[in-house]
Amino acid sequence: MAEVKWIKITTDIFDDEKVLLIESLPESDSIIVIWFKLLCLAGKMNNSGVFMLNDSIAYTDQMLATIFRRKEATVKMALNVFEDFGMIDRFENVITIPNWGKHQNLDSLENKKEYMRGYMRDYRKKQKLLAVSKTNGNSNSITNVSSLEEERERDKEEGEREEEERVKIDYQQIADMYNATCVSFPRLTKLSEARKKSIKARLNQYTVDDFSKLFEMAESSSFLKGKNDRNWSATFDWLMKDSNMAKVLDGNYINSSGAPGPKPKQDKISEVDSW
Repeated sequence: MAEVKWIKITTDIFDDEKVLLIESLPESDSIIVIWFKLLCLAGKMNNSGVFMLNDSIAYTDQMLATIFRRKEATVKMALNVFEDFGMIDRFENVITIPNWGKHQNLDSLENKKEYMRGYMRDYRKKQKLLAVSKTNGNSNSITNVSSLEEERERDKEEGEREEEERVKIDYQQIADMYNATCVSFPRLTKLSEARKKSIKARLNQYTVDDFSKLFEMAESSSFLKGKNDRNWSATFDWLMKDSNMAKVLDGNYINSSGAPGPKPKQDKISEVDSW
């Protein structure tokens, strides 16, 4: 699998609670550097956050120390910290980053752009070959044009199928993220076509990181969990509505400092919003 050339890092990463706690530890700078080295190595391997040198050999502490050019004791200490904070997991001595999608997500738009760049490179090559073939006569040129058009159509259909497959993967990723984060809400057990349509529409406007933030903010909102005068609580379908997702991300449902519930600027929820 080809390596990933970049990883996504949010600008507020150093405000993250776990990073703040790490900064209070001895050798905090080394620990944070090792964390970023882990993320970069995971991107190079592009193996869903699983640290395997090959199909049978897992990366050991000593191997990582060599690659990261750090003392083995420091790497071991850092890995223990990451494991304690839930930043990594170990399964039968195999190190994994459980929420790798949070750090690396080539969303549908970026995948489509990459596909189109490759498509245009191939297309230009074919155009050059077509120009050369004209010296063989008009009949050959017509045949080549027809073949080129057919191949372009096949490439387009293949690209659309690949795009649909990536969206399917995104559906399950969003569903799993919701179930893991919004534990106070009704569990999502089925991805209906209507739900897939809603997720796809939101993915045209937001990133997977935005979905993660949405679910975290919803789970921390007393109002959305039912502590309101209507005894109403939000659902996955309610969160997926365009206007509702925007309001949650804008902070309209953050608990006020005095008591649970939305801020004073909270919009009144209509019957339609509750569906």
